[in-house]
Amino acid sequence: MDNSKVEVIEGKQKSKNALDFLFGILKQREAFLIILVAMIFIIMGLTNKNFLKWTNISTIITSLAIDGIVVIGMTIILISGGIDLAVGSTLCLCITVAGWLMKYAGANPWLASIVGIGVAALYGVILGVLVTKLHLTHFIVSLCFMGISRGLVQIITQGQNISLVSVLGSNKAFAFLGQGNINIGSIQFPMAPVTFIIIAIITEIYVRNSAGMRKVYYTGSNENAARYSGIKIDKVKIFACVACAVLSGIAGIIHMIRFMGAATSAGTGKEMTALSAAVIGGASMNGGRGTIIGSILGLLFIILIQDAMTLSNVQPYYQEFVKYMIVLLAVSLDGISLYRANAKKK
Repeated sequence: MDNSKVEVIEGKQKSKNALDFLFGILKQREAFLIILVAMIFIIMGLTNKNFLKWTNISTIITSLAIDGIVVIGMTIILISGGIDLAVGSTLCLCITVAGWLMKYAGANPWLASIVGIGVAALYGVILGVLVTKLHLTHFIVSLCFMGISRGLVQIITQGQNISLVSVLGSNKAFAFLGQGNINIGSIQFPMAPVTFIIIAIITEIYVRNSAGMRKVYYTGSNENAARYSGIKIDKVKIFACVACAVLSGIAGIIHMIRFMGAATSAGTGKEMTALSAAVIGGASMNGGRGTIIGSILGLLFIILIQDAMTLSNVQPYYQEFVKYMIVLLAVSLDGISLYRANAKKK
């Protein structure tokens, strides 16, 4: 055989082996992300003296706390085969209702927060019912609710932010959830990440071990097969929608306490952050795949990249470009991986 042909064949084989190696790593997404996160910590720790300061680390973990709760909800609905583009707007509507009740109706902060989360849950039910009973798509319905929720926020507030400084000042126990600190030695660890960690552990255990979540995975991976096996897929989808909305509402309450009010712009862009983190963490846009820990690692990766660029004085518009290029790469690799898996089945 001609030497040039041999070299071409060997080159193709090496390329195939390299791709197989890459997709092998991507299948172990959590381990891959841990390595990436560790690399960022090492590189930034060596190149920027401010990166490892507690003030910066505290900012990172507090950002992780609020966005992380939203990401958990997005992961659950993605596993079911759906998507919710209104998580940021749901968050904003929740805190607007809760904040209005606290400031103008004199409601107890705990009760007002439950009502706000209840409004978020109601949205989840409506989304689930419209998707299952009228056979509308998650994308269209949640996109409509994104605008509806923002419109309701403007109507309730008349376009004015709601300040809760005085309310939170007289309710220390409630304010502690988002503003308090726990003393660990000489370090003051913020309470918001503690709340997030508790929620993350509970949901991770539930997602990995419950029969209910196995139905969610089965529904997301093959809806027809799930239906024929006796799974009530309508209930499964509604559950996923409600879980996503409620978690957005809980994240909103922590956000409201942390920033001592309800801003009409609260939650803007969180839908893309949550979706990006979940996809980077291994959740599939086609459903049936994803883990809570993977999505949280995906979010941590995004936050660290943004923090590194901020500390390096990279302009915000470059940061957006880099973030969405990473998302596009993650989605593309997920699509290629799915295509290869389907090709092997054939």
